[in-house]
Amino acid sequence: MNLNQLYIYCFLIFFIQIGSAQILDTLSFSEYLGYVKKYHPVVKQANLVISESEAQLMKARGGFDPKIEVNQDTKKFEGTGYYDKLNTTFKIPTWYGVELKGSFVQNSGTYLNPELQNTNNGVYSAGIVFSPASGLLINKRMATLKQAKLYVRQAEADNQLLVNEILYKASKAYFIWVKAFKEQKLYEDVLQNAQDRLEGVQRAFDLGEQPAINITEAQIAVNNRALSLEKVRLDFIKATLELSNFLWIEMVPAEVKADVVPEINLSQSIDQTLNLNYLSIDQNLDNHPKQQSLDFKYKSLEVERLLKRNNLLPQISLTYNFLNDNSVVLGAFNAANYKAGIRLRFPIFLRQERAELNLTNLKLQSVNFDRQVIALELRNKLNSIRQQIKSYQRQIKISERIVNDFIQLFKGEQRKFNIGESSLFLVISRESQLLSSQLKLIDLNYKILDAKGRLFNVSANDL
Repeated sequence: MNLNQLYIYCFLIFFIQIGSAQILDTLSFSEYLGYVKKYHPVVKQANLVISESEAQLMKARGGFDPKIEVNQDTKKFEGTGYYDKLNTTFKIPTWYGVELKGSFVQNSGTYLNPELQNTNNGVYSAGIVFSPASGLLINKRMATLKQAKLYVRQAEADNQLLVNEILYKASKAYFIWVKAFKEQKLYEDVLQNAQDRLEGVQRAFDLGEQPAINITEAQIAVNNRALSLEKVRLDFIKATLELSNFLWIEMVPAEVKADVVPEINLSQSIDQTLNLNYLSIDQNLDNHPKQQSLDFKYKSLEVERLLKRNNLLPQISLTYNFLNDNSVVLGAFNAANYKAGIRLRFPIFLRQERAELNLTNLKLQSVNFDRQVIALELRNKLNSIRQQIKSYQRQIKISERIVNDFIQLFKGEQRKFNIGESSLFLVISRESQLLSSQLKLIDLNYKILDAKGRLFNVSANDL
């Protein structure tokens, strides 16, 4: 068993419901995100975009591959050899519209076209095909390769956005899981206190120190706490199942065991886990993946615009080949033996070419507008979230003080009740106020975690 298989096996034992033994109690936030980033199908699907772009790049480079062509055409009818034509060509495309070409032609036959006649040994040729106008600085093959290289980098930026989005959704599910777990623990403690209080009231009634009505009131409090606990237990189960949606092992969904709990003190680790520096950050939005993706798209359109402009020039193709019937001596090529040609094509009105150039210019303007709008939106979102985080931090400090004050009030009311100077109604009322303040504190802690998750999402940090 290799290290990777052992790693997966341990995860299956720890977190998937495969047995009754409890091996691990806590699923930390950083560990959870590590599994999501490594195994989630959407993350793997996002990586396919890069693989596709690399395949497109290989395809574009194939336009510059040397090529060998062999064409043989023979006709024989009623014992007469009409013709036997052999044409072999070797071509080497180069960057600036120049194609190196070598060929061997051997033709024979009774009814062969006179212009195709050559010596018995055949004719060797070496030459070039050159486009001095529209194909010199850029052509379709060059543009495709340049755009393919840009597409690879754009795909990397888009991949980071896709992975960042799934990590944010997974983080949000974890934060909800933490909140539900805290609420469940809180109601378990409150229910235990209510049951202990009911037992104390029952003993006091048996001793004649408490009226029977207090037993009823204490029992109502127990039932209310038990009902609330069942509701938050259901919320915790739902949150756990939602969390499990993001856990996969080698394309197999994993389920979090009921006895696995979240990391409670996330405030101490979340900034490091999500790679945040939200207080002093002055992020250069030019490096944001969204902006980078648009930049590469813009550069790709600039290549397309250069090609469209180049199409406004005449299409001229010049060919020149030295000819020789001697295959042994390379220096035997004679400048007096050659085959040359020129081909010119130029539309009179250039309406199609001008229209294509205008369309590309419009696309460039659209992308430029997108870059400006997205830069503004990102800047405003980041500033807004940072302000929210600072506000939640202040609210949490105030809420913690309120909780501490309610704890003191509740304890004081309980002591007064024990010595007969207060009523059970006031004790339960103080406890309800304390419970409400604790729930608000839990909710504020969830909100600041969610805000930091959104900051991670908007800034598109890479883990």
